[in-house]
Amino acid sequence: MAEVETLVSGLGMGESARWHGGELWFADWLAGTISALDGAGNVRRVTGVPSSPICFDWLPDGRMAVVSGSDAAVLLEVPHAGLVPLADLHGISEYPWNEIAVHPTGNMYVNGIGYDYSGEASHNGVIALVRPDGSTDQVAGGLAFPNGMLVTEDGSTLVVAESNAGCLTAFSIHEDGSLGAGSLWADLAGGAPDGICWDGTGGIWFAEVPGERCVRVAQGGSVLQTISLEQGCFSCAAGGDDGGLLFMMTARWPEVMDPAAEHTGRVMGLRVK
Repeated sequence: MAEVETLVSGLGMGESARWHGGELWFADWLAGTISALDGAGNVRRVTGVPSSPICFDWLPDGRMAVVSGSDAAVLLEVPHAGLVPLADLHGISEYPWNEIAVHPTGNMYVNGIGYDYSGEASHNGVIALVRPDGSTDQVAGGLAFPNGMLVTEDGSTLVVAESNAGCLTAFSIHEDGSLGAGSLWADLAGGAPDGICWDGTGGIWFAEVPGERCVRVAQGGSVLQTISLEQGCFSCAAGGDDGGLLFMMTARWPEVMDPAAEHTGRVMGLRVK
């Protein structure tokens, strides 16, 4: 059986893993950067981001859209100009914004947790629709710390991890970009999902911080595979040339929340198929 390998170490707080263009892309929330790891093990810094949480995805034309979370801003990559403002989300929620998922039409879905990290947890999380022209609308609310998000390949469904509810929730996507009512995609039996990614066969991997693990589940919640780790797992991405590599962003929890603490963030890799 393959063993989990450390591919990169010394990160502050690695998050937002994405496989794109033959590389693993990830954010370091403490450093305020987005970087990419190539197949030879080299890490290159792609850009800096003004505030965390940091998440990103790509529009159909190849440009990168970036969430600058505490600024409630969505930024867009412009050739020769770097990241420029696209949308201001303050009018929807003043609380930190988190994950982004891009629809095949170019519409973007961005979620916000609905309370301050230091405050009392609440079910006030929201999802905003951000159109390519920068206009915005709230399209969902009442979520329990929305976290990782995915759009199905056919563009029909948005799946959101609700960390504080221990579940994955699905929303049908309408032609105008609005969302239908949420429905249970998977009950995670008390798990606390953070980042999520498709497994290539219709299931979903979810990263879990307190459980120090990455878990693959089928729709409905049946556990297909569990990877135990030595640190909290914040995000995951399936990649490699054949889609058979699982990348996991880990760090020691809760020490990672202290900017003065040792940088324990890692990129871990495992061949899963």
